[in-house]
Amino acid sequence: MNRADAAAATPSSGLRERALTAVILAPLGIAAVMLLPQIWFATVLGLLFLIGVWEWTHLSGWRSTPARGVVIALHVLMFAGAWFASDTVRVQIVFSGVLFWLLAPWWLRHYHFGERTSQRSLAIKTLACALAIVPAWTAAIVLHGGERGPWWVLFLLVLVWCADSCAYFAGRRFGTTKLAPNISPGKTTAGVYGALVGCTFYALGLGHFVFAVPAQRLLIFVALCIVTMLFSIVGDLLESLIKRHAQAKDSGTLFPGHGGALDRFDSMFAALPIFVAGKLILGL
Repeated sequence: MNRADAAAATPSSGLRERALTAVILAPLGIAAVMLLPQIWFATVLGLLFLIGVWEWTHLSGWRSTPARGVVIALHVLMFAGAWFASDTVRVQIVFSGVLFWLLAPWWLRHYHFGERTSQRSLAIKTLACALAIVPAWTAAIVLHGGERGPWWVLFLLVLVWCADSCAYFAGRRFGTTKLAPNISPGKTTAGVYGALVGCTFYALGLGHFVFAVPAQRLLIFVALCIVTMLFSIVGDLLESLIKRHAQAKDSGTLFPGHGGALDRFDSMFAALPIFVAGKLILGL
């Protein structure tokens, strides 16, 4: 994602390209979430996530195309296993993702870990790929398949987009203190505060007026959305870390002006399992 990085490094033509791509992608994404039957929603999302896996293998240091193909095939099998699994197993997969993201800040703190190219580094990053992407895909189908599922998926997408946009504008206007200068120099603490404010108002408004969350649980719901937003930043930073290790600006070129699939879904990889797990725990 890294909007602040991109804005600082690209001319206005680059911003126009980003805006044009967003204008095209936003309605397509909304239509896919709201109109596709679950099997087709899962398939389309799975294909996009598999592109992310392909990009991740490259950033991790896989240079053999057949070996990268094997990693893709393994993820296809894991997606299939999650699709045909019982609800209980799906929930367990989602919570495995929660555990991974709870541990991810340690990696961000020790950002040199896995930086040197080695078999151990390759294995760790490949495992991290599976722990980030498979639970996220599983969480998406759990959320989409529930009561008012497409609306909840759309809510989460817009929550992350809202947080990202508020962080971008707050960071540009007020940003001085770097959030993680050794990982993503463009991100600032002001951006986090901007995302916090935007996320809070968005969750309050939608929670009350659209999803009719009971008043006594509304603050808990807002807290869940804030936690989800914070972990979406962790997801963004983790992808930035992987790219920094690989000395790459973007994960790919799938989306003009926005980079690759990882650049677009990095925040969602963390947000999906965190939000779905919280929603299940709270009984929303």
